[in-house]
Amino acid sequence: MNGSPSGSDAQALIARLDWANNPLGAASHWPQSLRTAMDIVIHSPMPMLLLWGPALTQIYNDGFALLAGSKHPQAFGQPTHLVWPELKDFTDPIYSAVLQGQVRTYTEQRFNLQRNGHESDFWLDLTYSPIRDERGQVAGILVTAIETNERRRIALELKQRSDASLKAQHETEERLQLALAATDAVGTWDWDIGEDRFIADAHFAQLHSIDPALAGQLPISAYLSGVHPEDRAMVARSIKHCITHGTEYGEEYRLLQANGEVRWVFARGRCYKDHHGRPTRFLGAALDLTERKHTEQALRQSQTELQLIINAMPVLIGYVDREERFRLNNSAYLEWYGMTPQELYGKSIREVLGDELYATRAEQIDAALSGKSCSFEAYSPHRDGRPRFALMKYLPRFGADGAVNGFYIFVIDETERKQTEAALRNLNETLEERVGERTQALAEANQRLQSEMFERERAEDALRHAQKMEAVGQLTGGIAHDFNNMLTGIIGSLDLMQRYIADGRSDEIGRFADAAVSSANRAAALTHRLLAFSRRQSLNRQPLDPNTLVRSLEELFRRTKGEHIELNLRLGTDVWPVNTDASQLENALLNLVINARDAMPEGGELLIETANSYLDGTEISTLEPVKAGDYVMLGVSDNGSGMSPRILAKAFDPFFTTKPIGQGTGLGLSMIYGFAQQSGGHVTLSSQPDQGTTVRLYLPRLHAVPQEKPATPATLDPPFATAGESVVLVEDDPAVRMLVLNVLNELGYTTHEAEDARAALPLIESGLRVDLLITDVGLPGMNGRQLAEIARQYRPGLKVLFMTGYAEKAAERQGFLDEGMDLVSKPFSIELLAGKIRHMIRQAG
Repeated sequence: MNGSPSGSDAQALIARLDWANNPLGAASHWPQSLRTAMDIVIHSPMPMLLLWGPALTQIYNDGFALLAGSKHPQAFGQPTHLVWPELKDFTDPIYSAVLQGQVRTYTEQRFNLQRNGHESDFWLDLTYSPIRDERGQVAGILVTAIETNERRRIALELKQRSDASLKAQHETEERLQLALAATDAVGTWDWDIGEDRFIADAHFAQLHSIDPALAGQLPISAYLSGVHPEDRAMVARSIKHCITHGTEYGEEYRLLQANGEVRWVFARGRCYKDHHGRPTRFLGAALDLTERKHTEQALRQSQTELQLIINAMPVLIGYVDREERFRLNNSAYLEWYGMTPQELYGKSIREVLGDELYATRAEQIDAALSGKSCSFEAYSPHRDGRPRFALMKYLPRFGADGAVNGFYIFVIDETERKQTEAALRNLNETLEERVGERTQALAEANQRLQSEMFERERAEDALRHAQKMEAVGQLTGGIAHDFNNMLTGIIGSLDLMQRYIADGRSDEIGRFADAAVSSANRAAALTHRLLAFSRRQSLNRQPLDPNTLVRSLEELFRRTKGEHIELNLRLGTDVWPVNTDASQLENALLNLVINARDAMPEGGELLIETANSYLDGTEISTLEPVKAGDYVMLGVSDNGSGMSPRILAKAFDPFFTTKPIGQGTGLGLSMIYGFAQQSGGHVTLSSQPDQGTTVRLYLPRLHAVPQEKPATPATLDPPFATAGESVVLVEDDPAVRMLVLNVLNELGYTTHEAEDARAALPLIESGLRVDLLITDVGLPGMNGRQLAEIARQYRPGLKVLFMTGYAEKAAERQGFLDEGMDLVSKPFSIELLAGKIRHMIRQAG
């Protein structure tokens, strides 16, 4: 126990008394709840008395010793009914109610006490509060006594004198406040109802988040604001009821601290009225219950967790007291006997097992109650009526005094194990014979399975190889056929050009140069078709009106279809705009018109239509899932030869064509399909033999049309260097680097070349003048986009022109090109390259 520096008579008595022969027992065995309550009593400046245990043994502080008068110190540590027999009629009903958990408060009770050899009357305010132990049971009573002789004298003086008595009252209140502030265990208050001035000790003020320096200056509402919002209305109603009806005030409520902590208090009080019956003062005290609440909560949580743990265990767990009555059982135990907790609790082992079965375990029960652990095997009845074989263990439970107060029971059902052992013994007798038979059967089945797996793998490998070779053959055959035709035109023309130049016939090489350029452009177009099929071509997206585009192509369509075919346009009204590559869309429509023309050699009708459409994935069937939304439909229909189901299934395959060799690449529909998918749209194809074909292209609707920028007037200035501009060229292909370097030199630009990013960085980091960076995207090591990022760190705002032959990353222009960047796709013309260089440098200038 804690002691004050100066000590006290009560502490000396505690240390001197022989507690071993006292109803409370040796001090070393006192529970923590008793020690805590004793600390509060001993250190309180207010007269306090603690009654503990069944005998209500007395422990009080020095303040209460003065009230005990001549009965002190003999009353210390004695049962209260032996010390105060004359108060039995008054105290017995009070003790009975408080031990049931109630609180009793009495105001201005008169007592005749002996002090200093003579009797005198004392007036006391008394509060009797229950004190609970670790189990939450009421184990003691805390009595708080406030001597009110002075208060009564002041009240009488108040009736006779007004101004003088008011000053005396304030002085008394100040003294009371100083006295109350000395305790940190009990908070007290005195509320002047007329002036609404709430006087409280420092501890009570701090509990209610009030500055102790302002404890005597604030109204009661300031203290109520510190009460938890959920309890505030309840506290206010209780105070109002006490004032109105003159009842005692007693509430448990929560306080919300400034740091968010929640504390519990128990407050008791009473309202005092003047001789006219008007409420004047409201006095009371509060006890901080936070630690007790936390202890109770932790105890409840611990008990709940313990019950959950033992209920989850497959072992039967129980506890019986010294009278062999069940006090604790888990779910498995209750399930075993088919009882509810209420049915089993309090029953004896004999009542549950019966006399006959109890006799077989009496020896083990006696041993457990004598403090010896024991384990044994036994048959135990089950609720299903069949006996079960169980392994049991009795474990004694010792109390604080070392005596056995019961024992735990642990039961493990061994029935299945015993049955399994018997079955194993039976199996072992014929095991060898059955193992041999089973082994032979498994070996044969395994052999068959391995043979089937080998045949299946061989067949699957052959099928995959055949499919792979068919696809590769179809792809490479189509590409090789077209590229060989184009390369023949290029190589043959260049060969003749070399011979004519050697013979001095330079004036005749123009037509061969045109033929070589034409074949090269066809090869470039085939490359773009391949990129379109694989969705790798670069799209120059821009808002456009589908109807306007179709009308602009009408004349081209009429020249392409021939005189034997009738062209009809069915364009929808108020067709939504789309955001796509105009040239790619024109190419797709022209391909469809050519396909329709070729499907109607004897003539027919060609229909081109546009319309707004909403797709939800259920109306049409496409090769890929449809994202629901608004689309614009562009359709091309003919009434020609149509397609059979077999041909229709392969129509979108690359290099698949029904045209004779040399009249088609087989990339038309596959290119359209790739373009539609890259644009976020879809393509549908419907056809029947001898009835015609309809191809519909769906492009997403453009909801917000950006304001068009004013067109930049085309410059007629030649693309030559004008002020000594300097360019850094980065290209890993020597032939392309030589070509671009030659173009830059002819245009008059100072050019610094590098074969990769590593060689280009020293040029960027140097003090050279650099107006433009031209770099290939697909460089070895660091790519061109990364090089541009580093270059702009050294030269902010540097213009960058990217070159790409396979635009896997550059195809997505949104997010790839920043301000001051542009892209040119290989192959490109000299005029296009020169124009872009001049345009970008002019912007930089």
